[in-house]
Amino acid sequence: MSVRNFLFPALLLGLCACTPASNQTGDAFTRTGQIIAMGGGEGGASNACFTCHGLDGLGDGVSVPRLAGLDAGYLQKQMEDYAGDVRQNAVMTEVARWLDDDDRRAVSAWYASLPTGQHSREPSTTTPTIYARGDPARGIVACGSCHGDVGQGLGTANPALAGQPAAYTIDQLEQWQKGKRRNDPRGVMAEAVSGLTHEEIQAIAVWLHSVPASRSPDNDVAKASAAATASAQPAASHGIRRPDR
Repeated sequence: MSVRNFLFPALLLGLCACTPASNQTGDAFTRTGQIIAMGGGEGGASNACFTCHGLDGLGDGVSVPRLAGLDAGYLQKQMEDYAGDVRQNAVMTEVARWLDDDDRRAVSAWYASLPTGQHSREPSTTTPTIYARGDPARGIVACGSCHGDVGQGLGTANPALAGQPAAYTIDQLEQWQKGKRRNDPRGVMAEAVSGLTHEEIQAIAVWLHSVPASRSPDNDVAKASAAATASAQPAASHGIRRPDR
C-alpha cells in the first residue's frame, strides 16, 4: 500500500473521531419532563425523581417535599442552585448536574402542572400568630406576607408551603437559621427566620402540614390581591424587607 493510500483512510478516521456523536440516545431519556422525572434523564434510574418524590409528585409526607403544583420558576431555580452547589444536598446535586437547562425547565414545568392533592383536608389547628402577624417587637416579619395567608405561595420567589411535611419545613427553617441554606434573594429568608424560636418553627411547620395544598395565583392581578390580603398587618411587621438590600 502506498503512503498516500494509507494516510487517506487514517485522516478520515481522525476526522470522525473529532466529530461530536449524535445525542439521539440522550434525547430519548430527556424528551419530556415526565420522562426525566420517571427515568432520571441521562443520569439513569438511580437519579429518577419519582423514587423520592413519588409518582404523583406529592412527596412521602414525612421528610421529602411536595413538588406537584409548585411554581415552575421556583422549581427550576432550585434545580439550578443544586447543580451549581448554591443549595446543597448530596442527592439533589447529583440529580441536577445530569440535566441541562432545557431538561431542568421541562421537568419543573411537568411537576408544576400536576394536581396538588389534599383538596378536602381542613387545617387541624388555627393559624399560628407568628405566621399570620409576625412579631414587630422582635423584628419578625409575618410569613404570610410573602407566602400567602394559607401558605399558597405568591410566585417564583415566594413558593407555596402548604401541605409540605412538617419535618421538611422544620429542617429547611433550621438550615436558614444556621446559614446552611443561602439561596434566597437578598438574604430575606435568612433574616426573616433568624429570631424564631424552636417552638415557633415547630408550630409553623405543623400548621402548614395540616393546610390543604393549593396552587399559587396564576396571574399578576391575583398575586397582587393575595399579597395585599396576606400583608394586611401592622407596617412594623414588614420591616425586614428593606428595598436597599
